[in-house]
Amino acid sequence: MGDPHDSVRQAELIMALSLATDLGTGQPLERALRTCFLACRMGQHLGLDSTTLRTVYYVALLRFVGCTADARHLMEIFGDELRAQAQVATVELLPIPMLLTMIRYAGQDAPLSERIQKLTHGLSSGIARTRKAEVAHCEVSQNIASRCFMDSDIQYALGQIFERWDGRGTPGALSGEQLTPAIRLIHVAQDAEVFLRLGGTDLALTNLRKRAGKSYDPALITIFSTHVHDLAAELNAGDMWNRVLDLEPTPHKHFTALELEAALRAIADFADLRSPLTHNHSAAVAALVSTAASHTGLDSPSAHLLRLAAYVHDLGRLAIPLSIWEKSTPLTAAEMERIRLYPYYTESILSASSQLAPIGKLAALHQERLDGSGYHRGIPAPLLKLDACLLAAADVYQSKREPRVYRAPLSQDAAVAELQQQVKQGKLDSQAVTAIIESVTGRRPTAPQANIANLTERELEVLRLLAAGQTTRQIAQTLVISPKTADHHIQHIYNKIGVSTRAAATLFALQHNLLKDIPSIE
Repeated sequence: MGDPHDSVRQAELIMALSLATDLGTGQPLERALRTCFLACRMGQHLGLDSTTLRTVYYVALLRFVGCTADARHLMEIFGDELRAQAQVATVELLPIPMLLTMIRYAGQDAPLSERIQKLTHGLSSGIARTRKAEVAHCEVSQNIASRCFMDSDIQYALGQIFERWDGRGTPGALSGEQLTPAIRLIHVAQDAEVFLRLGGTDLALTNLRKRAGKSYDPALITIFSTHVHDLAAELNAGDMWNRVLDLEPTPHKHFTALELEAALRAIADFADLRSPLTHNHSAAVAALVSTAASHTGLDSPSAHLLRLAAYVHDLGRLAIPLSIWEKSTPLTAAEMERIRLYPYYTESILSASSQLAPIGKLAALHQERLDGSGYHRGIPAPLLKLDACLLAAADVYQSKREPRVYRAPLSQDAAVAELQQQVKQGKLDSQAVTAIIESVTGRRPTAPQANIANLTERELEVLRLLAAGQTTRQIAQTLVISPKTADHHIQHIYNKIGVSTRAAATLFALQHNLLKDIPSIE
């Protein structure tokens, strides 16, 4: 590969990330790219300057990067949260439409008793929790944008994702021209993309005009109506990736090697945030393969590529509903077949960029096995190099050390024994497993830095339990304190780190390596 990742363009990485958010919201690939294209073309018709257009460009691509903050909430109401997000893509986020959506789709395909349970849960707390999830979505988006070196104007606009022109959005602090031009354009463009795709210009015009002055700036609906036929034709002209890449206003930023690694680490946390069971998984695998590579004598460029691939190896998991990943009963053949495809999605997301493609190609090999029993390609031993074998072994070890709905986390000794057993079975490479075992048995745990954001040791304990998905009452029981005291700690944590939601607090903890020994959710 050489070292081409030094020249990765910021736009290419964010565009690849947008493909991941398409998968994580149950939408067709390139939904975010098409939204970006529409928003920027409308901005050009308005005569916006290049600085404002740059904000429009990146906010459109990052619009759904907070989707992993919403996943569990949606799963608890709808079951398959990806299908639900696709079904509600045209629904206005107002109480009555949201309630009707819950009644229609809650627990669909589940037994009647489970449907009733999910519907009751949704009707009792769903609206309030949805509003909270929307705030979390914004905070997570801002965190990821900051760590991907986005300008402050972009981060600010991402805080307005769920606001509305009429002031009835979330958190409902802004309305009208208080909203940034970028977010006003994107509100129109994101819905226009869906309606154009589902029913063409007539459906788009009908629905967007109904919402003018409510969800949308009415002046933008006039612009859209004037140019709708040209916009629709351009949207369907093909090769969306390169056209969106060419649409980025200058100057174009390119990542340094250190910046790229930091951005990929942010993307790792974005993917792992979806479930408490996977928090810190990708970053831990990256750290493990980096140490293990030194035990094998892997050359520096190969070790660097391996570490980058480890950060994003699970990106394709977003294409599989959380309800499958967290299923406590055996998977059906159809569900297993869906899981077998997730490494393919990882590779597909990154392959659109020639600079990121080598990272994706290696990342997609982490589920391959020497005996050909792995997925998604079933590659046999002669075609698997040491770097792929290290990634596979590290992923197995780290997964075994994490809780799953059907088992508690394994001890280090048990996880090591599992690696050795898979060597005997001809699945994992002996040299790679030896390197992983040497790494984990010789590593000294580093204590979290208690002075990050001035968090006390007790606040760090509470933060870890919060990230694990424990309720305030469960945290109180775990720490033998009152629920009121636990809530005080949670609010102090939120104030210190500048967030207001569990998802954003969890992402902060992942970013600063504060999670360790997290108990599983019972």
